[in-house]
Amino acid sequence: MQPRQFDLIAFDWDGTLFDSTAIISRSIQAAVKDVGGTVPSDEQASYVIGMGLMQALAHAAPDVPEDRYPMLGVRYRHHYEQHQHDISLFDGVLPLLADLRARHHFLTVATGKSRRGLNEALQAVELKGVFDGSRTADETAGKPSPVMLLELMAEFGVAPERTLMIGDTTHDLQMAVNAGCASVGVSYGAHEPGAFEVLNPRFVAHSVAELRRWLAEHA
Repeated sequence: MQPRQFDLIAFDWDGTLFDSTAIISRSIQAAVKDVGGTVPSDEQASYVIGMGLMQALAHAAPDVPEDRYPMLGVRYRHHYEQHQHDISLFDGVLPLLADLRARHHFLTVATGKSRRGLNEALQAVELKGVFDGSRTADETAGKPSPVMLLELMAEFGVAPERTLMIGDTTHDLQMAVNAGCASVGVSYGAHEPGAFEVLNPRFVAHSVAELRRWLAEHA
């Protein structure tokens, strides 16, 4: 067994652990259409995944007036909730998390989801008790602000150099840079991995199995 390099590992949720990218993108597109905005492309809709909801919707629908944002949020939630129970963890996530727990890492979540949304997801996939802590976009600053990671590090008394952020978007990796932490990208989520290079991740995993192997050897 290799010496442990990181005491705290923070995971993004959607597109990293949870196979939800396509449904989120389609829900954003449908919500924008409902309020009369220009429907974003698949690439534009997936780019905003990981941001806080209102920040994401505003970015995806720049021609929607600000006074329509509340309705935009309502319509997004309507479309997402139609399919939220069709979404599941990526294959291999549970064994990966079990490996890390066996090595006594602090396991946390740093997500653009709301607290309510994350709690519902954790219940749906029976993950209560797996994670030691979490931060959501509606209870602190959204990505790529470092506040989520800084708060988690403070909660567990872990230094930046002993903290690893794992995510599928440039927002996740930029948050790690801003917090002074290492990062790992995954290529199977919302953003094209070609955009990761300038943010210097330690590794880019192309599957959960690859991520599990890297973490076993380097985390």
